[in-house]
Amino acid sequence: MMLREIVLDTETTGTEHAQGDRVIEIGCVELLNHIPTGRTYHVYINPQRAVSAGALAVHGLSDSFLADKPVFASIADEFVEFIGDGRLVIHNASFDVGFLNAEFARTGHKPIDLGGVVDTLSMARRKHPGAANNLDALCSRYGIDNSKRTKHGALLDAEILAEVYIELIGGKQVGFDLSLQPASGRGTQVQTGAAAPREARPRQMISRLTEAERAAHSAFIETLGQNPLWREYLGQAPDAKA
Repeated sequence: MMLREIVLDTETTGTEHAQGDRVIEIGCVELLNHIPTGRTYHVYINPQRAVSAGALAVHGLSDSFLADKPVFASIADEFVEFIGDGRLVIHNASFDVGFLNAEFARTGHKPIDLGGVVDTLSMARRKHPGAANNLDALCSRYGIDNSKRTKHGALLDAEILAEVYIELIGGKQVGFDLSLQPASGRGTQVQTGAAAPREARPRQMISRLTEAERAAHSAFIETLGQNPLWREYLGQAPDAKA
């Protein structure tokens, strides 16, 4: 059975959803059995309120940039559809889930159960106690390229987190061969692709014996008599003439 996981990140207008801060960006990366499939979900959202100066310094998403973006209610259904029954993987999950559930409360959607979410921050703290475990620190620890992360961005951070998550659970499987076959996206916000293991194709073994070597082997077999023990080992019936 395939394990489907959604690595998710959000950006927000501030840090306190209980005080009215809103989600302004969502980025998701789909994994099947811990392998990225190429399917992603990404959307910017008009929060219908101002972005705080502190948040703007982190992600750079201004009020003017967000002004013509869809409101959360208009993208909620497609977002929920993309997540489906996948297990969410989030860094500092209580923050993102708190914001998303506040949005879902406004739209009437079922809230996310935090107990079923994989929190990579908690994983990292257990694996590296006493060390810095923010996303940049984990990238440095695992040799993951985060040079494009000059500002926080939900999709880029989700892609980076997917790599971090794979390292946290034990690293990439050497020789596990999947081919990504890109498919057309659904709308402008969802990019899809299908991951499927390459079919194992039997390959005929090519004999490297020369004719002289075959002849020498046949001559040797003749010296073993009619019913040598090697025939019993191979499961061959004894010669009826014996």
